[in-house]
Amino acid sequence: MSETNPKPCCASGREELSGSSAPQQPVPLVLQSFKGTGKAVDPGHTMIELPGGEFLMGTQATDGFPDDGEGPIRKVAVDAFRIAAHAVTNAQFRAFVEATGYVTEAERFGWSYVFHLFVPKERLADVEGSPGGTPWWLGVRGAYWAKPEGEGSSIDDRLDHPVIHVSWNDASAYCEWAGGRLPTEAEWEYAARGGLEQKTYPWGDILKQDGRHRCNIWQGKFPTVNHAEDGYAGTAPVDAYEPNGYGLYNVSGNVWEWCADWFDRNYHLRTDNVNPKGAPGSGVRSLRGGSYLCHRSYCNRYRVAARSKNTPDSSTGNMGFRLAMEK
Repeated sequence: MSETNPKPCCASGREELSGSSAPQQPVPLVLQSFKGTGKAVDPGHTMIELPGGEFLMGTQATDGFPDDGEGPIRKVAVDAFRIAAHAVTNAQFRAFVEATGYVTEAERFGWSYVFHLFVPKERLADVEGSPGGTPWWLGVRGAYWAKPEGEGSSIDDRLDHPVIHVSWNDASAYCEWAGGRLPTEAEWEYAARGGLEQKTYPWGDILKQDGRHRCNIWQGKFPTVNHAEDGYAGTAPVDAYEPNGYGLYNVSGNVWEWCADWFDRNYHLRTDNVNPKGAPGSGVRSLRGGSYLCHRSYCNRYRVAARSKNTPDSSTGNMGFRLAMEK
């Protein structure tokens, strides 16, 4: 793919909803400090301890989008750290909410983005509008983490699925409560590669290795027909498919994962080679891993080196996060 694509193809930002009566500022909430309280309610994370070291970050491949800033390849070093084996689940996020009373930004705004095929016809009256560039996203009133498709939906049968409709700010609050933080982009890519050097995916260079599906991505013609040949039309359980060489699940597909960094298309040119962190100024935060909506015909971002971005207050039905901690 040689054309540029500056917009996040699979995750629209909150400010992109045009012609809408939805409030563009959330109901004010004084955010609490949750540091350390995670010890009282164990959210049950399986943490993988990684020794740190050097790896080749980024890619020179031409199957991405220039404005994503995936390259150039460079040698990067990260210190030892711990990272969760899988994304935060609905059950884990519910424990956080029950322990703290936290109210997500989607709840305070009163709406969140839901993929159009998941909105029942009888709920179309709840739709506030759709972004011009990504019309498959519908701003649905009442959609938030516990009601992923709005009123009438629930997570009762998805407790082991990744929590969605969480903003970067929500994810950061959870991580603080759990005694950790979001991973940096460098840490995320180091962990996602699973010890392999410069491979396209966490398991190698072939998408369907040995003819088996290894991740949850779009199967069909995006954005209208999904055959769900990999087993899931929407989110999958966080431990679906085989883990990578480090024991991490679903670092390709399923849900985009928030990272700590501010996004910069020139990230590789403006950061240090040791424990790099994106510099503030862009107004958008980094996302990694792709989601169940990614397809090679439009979004080829389920590759390990792929990057995306969104505003810190945005939430959609395909964005989640993974917990990281110091060693």
